[in-house]
Amino acid sequence: MDRYAVIGNPIKQSKSPWIHARFAEQTRQSLEYGALLVALEDFEQRVTQFFEDGGKGLNITMPFKERAWAMAGRHSEAARIAGAVNTLYRDPDGTLVGENTDGTGLLRDLKHNHGFDLADKRILVLGAGGAVKGVFANLVAESPSAIYIANRTLAKAKALAEAAQSTIEIHAVHYDDIPTEAFDLIINGNSAGLQGDLPELHSETVSTNTWCYDMIYGVGDTKFQTWAKALRAEQALDGLGMLVEQAAESFRIWRGHDPQTAPVIRELRRLLAQA
Repeated sequence: MDRYAVIGNPIKQSKSPWIHARFAEQTRQSLEYGALLVALEDFEQRVTQFFEDGGKGLNITMPFKERAWAMAGRHSEAARIAGAVNTLYRDPDGTLVGENTDGTGLLRDLKHNHGFDLADKRILVLGAGGAVKGVFANLVAESPSAIYIANRTLAKAKALAEAAQSTIEIHAVHYDDIPTEAFDLIINGNSAGLQGDLPELHSETVSTNTWCYDMIYGVGDTKFQTWAKALRAEQALDGLGMLVEQAAESFRIWRGHDPQTAPVIRELRRLLAQA
């Protein structure tokens, strides 16, 4: 039986084994998908051993995405810009290939699950860390009219803008310098959001036509969703759909099958509400 796994530290919170089990059932694939807790100093050795023992693919979660990128002998364009990898596999000649499926997951959730078209839109992205790096190339490829990357450390925002090598309008700004005008889409990829913290944001950045998307999810609304709803944003979405969609892209890469994500998203949200 083909073996796959998610590897990280910590790992018990991961929903990936449950999600991939649902995909395997749908597509009638015979596979095993586990969760591997790895000591920080053992990551490279465990990845190498997994593939030497016949493993077919790994998902990478925190804090190993940049180290997985360094191990890969070949990268997708999204992974190149991100400098981080969340999916590994070996190609036929044995080269370790690094992919980053987060951006595909975000776009599939926004475009296909919710019907939002990013073309010619003004987008504000909060944060310039690993979460945003993983999706930025995909955002740029949608040809928005402008993207503003806001971050406390301006140099990180500038580095991400430069790495995109795009002709579209990209602005790197400090949180204090975000334009006080409404955006079409605001994406929260700020790592502090995991602790419920948000940078101070102008209420003028949100209108009744603004869509707000938090890349994290939880039981109930995130703090960012609560903020967006209070300002009467048109939509205030969390990242649960992105989680399932990025997993589906990994499954496609590994297995060549296209799982149905909508029923998995619904069931996972129901399970979280019951937890």
